[in-house]
Amino acid sequence: MTLDPQKLNEFVGKMVGDLGAAMSAALVVLGDRLGLYKHLAAAGPSTPAALAERSGMTERYIREWLAAQAAAGYVGYDAGAETYALSPEQAMVFAEEGGPAFMAGAFEILAAMFRDEPKVAEAFRSGKGVGWHEHDACLFRGTERFFRPGYAANLVPSWIPALDGVQQKLERGARVADVGCGHGSSTVVLAKAFPNSRLFGFDYHGPSIERARQAAAEAGVADRVEFAVAKAKEFPGSGYDLVAFFDCLHDMGDPVGAARHVHETLDPDGTWLIVEPFAHDRIEDNLNPVGRVYYAASTLVCTPASLSQEVGLGLGAHAGEARLKEVATAGGFTRFRRATETPFNLVLEARR
Repeated sequence: MTLDPQKLNEFVGKMVGDLGAAMSAALVVLGDRLGLYKHLAAAGPSTPAALAERSGMTERYIREWLAAQAAAGYVGYDAGAETYALSPEQAMVFAEEGGPAFMAGAFEILAAMFRDEPKVAEAFRSGKGVGWHEHDACLFRGTERFFRPGYAANLVPSWIPALDGVQQKLERGARVADVGCGHGSSTVVLAKAFPNSRLFGFDYHGPSIERARQAAAEAGVADRVEFAVAKAKEFPGSGYDLVAFFDCLHDMGDPVGAARHVHETLDPDGTWLIVEPFAHDRIEDNLNPVGRVYYAASTLVCTPASLSQEVGLGLGAHAGEARLKEVATAGGFTRFRRATETPFNLVLEARR
């Protein structure tokens, strides 16, 4: 093969950009953990010394961190005033924890990926998996913080209304199971929006269930939400009007077995809500920035999680609608449709 110097230079340039982005990720984790983005957003344009005083940090470190953030385009720099500031858009992404575009939590997920890479490397060799519970705690915390804004922005305004008759049931008072609930963000969002309904959150990861109970208490909805440790194929109860799986079906070793259990526990007129990462059915259609993120997460977290469990189907985070329909159909569901979507989510409805 003949080497093309221009293509080589272009590819090296891409690598420099990717390297800078990867290194900046650690600085985002640092700035988030130390509260630097929130301090800068609250203070407005600031010198390194002013931000250091406000945050209680050392000025020399703050100066270097701010310069790196400006070079990344994560904060703005006014050369005349020698001050740094967050634009409204940058503040929404890095400093507004409850906002619809908050993304600092995603960088905690990245931290966990680097810390757990040796475990995944060993799984590559052995063919075994890496269970969700075996990952660094940054993954659990980061996942909750990353997905929470999307649930807050979309779940009640658009996803629930897109389901056939579900909103009316929730308003009157319904039984809801949130399976794979993690820290309970989705459960709490539903509980706050539909006070007449009773919600049950299930996850096999005990520490996450403990955190979910705290979140429900903090949100003032503990009187209508119960959390319990349970696997997707074994969660208790029956007659559910709605069973929801948010971004978790592809992580399961036996998603067909989970689908069968959902089928058994649903009310005859009940609905299975499946929210999954947005993916087309063909690999070539997923070779884009969103696919890049999801395939990476699938390699390091989702597929190892599935392969660590019984059956180990290994759907992966980019399974696509057709493959997910096969799972639901094998579990006994006869009706399956895409209710709605976002650039990041497929929102699927399955019924008996």
